[in-house]
Amino acid sequence: MQAQGYFTFDRTAWQNLSNRAELPLTQQQLADIKALNDRISLEDVQDVYVPLVRLLQKKYADFEKWNRDKLDFLQIPVKKTPFIVGISGSVAVGKSTTARLLQVLLSNWFSDLKTQLITTDGFLYPNAELKRRHLMSRKGFPESYNMKELIHFLNAVKTGQKQIKVPKYSHQVYDVIKDEYDVIDQPDILIVEGINVLQLPANETIYVSDFFDWSIYVDAEADLIEKWFLERFGVLLDTAFHDPSNYYYQYAQMPREEAFAYAKKIWRDIDLKNLKEYILPTRFRADMILHKTEGHVMDNILVRV
Repeated sequence: MQAQGYFTFDRTAWQNLSNRAELPLTQQQLADIKALNDRISLEDVQDVYVPLVRLLQKKYADFEKWNRDKLDFLQIPVKKTPFIVGISGSVAVGKSTTARLLQVLLSNWFSDLKTQLITTDGFLYPNAELKRRHLMSRKGFPESYNMKELIHFLNAVKTGQKQIKVPKYSHQVYDVIKDEYDVIDQPDILIVEGINVLQLPANETIYVSDFFDWSIYVDAEADLIEKWFLERFGVLLDTAFHDPSNYYYQYAQMPREEAFAYAKKIWRDIDLKNLKEYILPTRFRADMILHKTEGHVMDNILVRV
């Protein structure tokens, strides 16, 4: 993959940019981190993520120096300003794995820095509100998110506010969980993962990405993402089969062929449409693109010039 305005590295060239490192996790721990149907090995971590973290380390050092110099020049008392990393990409492409793995690596290798992670799923409108607005069939599209609240949250993080509540979302019940929150409390590094983080919100004057100090887009061809989407759907059916409280239980009770026909329709009418119209056009806003090929293997890494 080549793109104007980016340095492009194949996997071999990229892994040669950094020495091998002692990894702070085992293959089993890595399996616990990865998304349901994602595939990743310790060798993938060495080849792709070790150089990525080394590059982020340099970016963070520049960020810290610039903030100190800026506040010194403006004669403003030093205050903590979090470094925010945004991670975007299609559903089922593996961006959750990238986000969780980065959090683990950063937390272990830079234990003096507090690293936290959120997903923007918590800023989806609850299903009841989506139904009221006739948006259930547009869930995941820009208008299904409370972008004003997401921007308000990021502003609160950047200005150093304490104990910021973030709504929790459950993929098991397919909804925002009422009165349950994650708490973001003055992290040094915040990772924000979601399909919408590089999009321009409707009726807003700034991008969510304006708050980011580094952004990553996890990329793959649409036909591969569809394959992974259907694989994930199958795993979700298997895990929901004996749990009536699970959103996917209703589909697990269907004949398998009928359930997968439904999943293919969802991909075609909702997720692929969202990818083409709203997610993919944001790809080249990212500072870095991690391109995947068959088997979730990252084959090319692009870094903005």
